[in-house]
Amino acid sequence: MVLPTARPFPEAEDEIQYDYRHPLYIGDWRKSIAYIDEGFAIDDLDEPHMKRRITILNHHPEIEQLYGYDIKTIPITIIVVLLQIIATYVFGRILLDWDWVMIIYSYFIGGTMTQIYFAIIHEAAHCLAAPTRTQNRMVGLLANIAIPLPIAMSFRRYHLEHHVFQGVKGIDPDLPLEWEKKLIRVLSIGNIFHPAAAHFIQEHYTFDDGQETYSYYGILNKFLMNIGYHNEHHDFTRIPWTKLPEVRQIASEYYDHLAYHTSWLMVHWNFVTQRQFGPQSRVKRSIQDHRKGRKMLGVLKKSLIEE
Repeated sequence: MVLPTARPFPEAEDEIQYDYRHPLYIGDWRKSIAYIDEGFAIDDLDEPHMKRRITILNHHPEIEQLYGYDIKTIPITIIVVLLQIIATYVFGRILLDWDWVMIIYSYFIGGTMTQIYFAIIHEAAHCLAAPTRTQNRMVGLLANIAIPLPIAMSFRRYHLEHHVFQGVKGIDPDLPLEWEKKLIRVLSIGNIFHPAAAHFIQEHYTFDDGQETYSYYGILNKFLMNIGYHNEHHDFTRIPWTKLPEVRQIASEYYDHLAYHTSWLMVHWNFVTQRQFGPQSRVKRSIQDHRKGRKMLGVLKKSLIEE
């Protein structure tokens, strides 16, 4: 992971000092350390992405031109689902004695395509794959064919709550409950070493103090629909995967001064082998603190207009 030695962003103007996190929206909380801290790290304000989006758009309004959907997702969906169906037939009916080939294929190809299915369902949940909500649901259902569990429709319902209430105790479905933390510890889920699976750890597990969302900037983004651009996605949920690298390029003064990952293999390795990391390596906030932070939005917008 790349940790910034400094965050040399221009100092916030005095009239915006109401939220000490402005303009990068990095908190002053310290990350939770496994075997030392029992619970999550605690933040006393709202999730950072809405305010960072407003701040970035004030300096880079051209980013709004990237909003919309990208139908490239549809042919990708058709191709990967057909490939999986064909592979199922080949290994189930023809190459019956090719066990090792099937195992190797399942890890390198099947595991990668599974991550692509999740990425497609994620795009469809945000209505970024097609013009209408119904069409996006169809794309999500098509991608769901190759996944044993029917997740596409319920994912949209709960994933959007994750964006609005990121880190809010009892509301954010991405935040593990107490019994889930123990289950993760028992099952050692972090030992699943397909590189792409590391994005589940990369996204919101706290590797640095004060920062609760992380991006991955590596070559595997080219094969997995830029799913590593997680800060950019949370800041701009209306921008499709094909244009997320442009967000970082346009607003580099914001994203280059955040910690980020360059290797999913190292994310896995560090999470499993370093005692400081565990299922409690997240940040949470109460709904009261979240609402308190949201009340500052009006002041932020007024201050940016007056700049």
